[in-house]
Amino acid sequence: MKKFFVIGNPIEHSLSPKLHNYWIKLNNLKAFYDKKKLNISELNNLIKEVREKKIDGLNVTVPFKNSVIPFLDKLSNEAQKTQSVNTIYYSDGMVIGHNTDIEGFELAIKHTNYDIVGKNILILGAGGVSPSIIVALKNMSAKKIFISNRTQRKAENLKKTFNEIEIIEWGTTPDFDMVINATSLGLKNDENIILDYPTVSSEKFFYDVIYNPSETNFLKSAKKNGNKIENGKKMFVYQAQASFKIWNNLEPQVDDKVMELLN
Repeated sequence: MKKFFVIGNPIEHSLSPKLHNYWIKLNNLKAFYDKKKLNISELNNLIKEVREKKIDGLNVTVPFKNSVIPFLDKLSNEAQKTQSVNTIYYSDGMVIGHNTDIEGFELAIKHTNYDIVGKNILILGAGGVSPSIIVALKNMSAKKIFISNRTQRKAENLKKTFNEIEIIEWGTTPDFDMVINATSLGLKNDENIILDYPTVSSEKFFYDVIYNPSETNFLKSAKKNGNKIENGKKMFVYQAQASFKIWNNLEPQVDDKVMELLN
């Protein structure tokens, strides 16, 4: 029986077990997938379990996408480029960290029929998934990428890796075509992002990497002002599909049933 987990803190909101167990059952695999809430002090022992083949694969979410790296033996090119890991597996005697968020985000945007080419993009948040989004946006030929983070030091650290990004003060609104919430602000119903919504024209694209709840206050406010909105469900599904393929050597189907499953 194969064992897979998603690790994070908080982790209660994660729908990864629901999605992966659906695919496991659909493909008649002898496996199960669960979630684990961890503290950073527990990462080393968990990775040992992967090395000892007691665990067959891990997904990694906030706040461990970067802090798990020192415990791994090798990084894929994508994980190396972003210094962000969301998928862990064992191969050829090594525990490998990979990043499927880049692929997940690119496919998600492709399926919204939005053209990134030549657009100015504002990313809110400089941790977790932000490096993956930057790489994906560059792959899709974005014109300009702005980063705004509550702790400016984190944004400055990100700029060391991606020199072309422009850091702006938290709460400042530059001229953008698309804004992406890459923070965890919105997981709780009472959380809001400071943005001057009324001054933003109604032709912008608001994207939230959060998928549960399906409409954060960030998206509700944007929708109220007539903007195009999209949550992170498609990105979540496509990054999960890529992880599933690595672990099980088969590509699970993404169809309407899968999307409905996560409503």
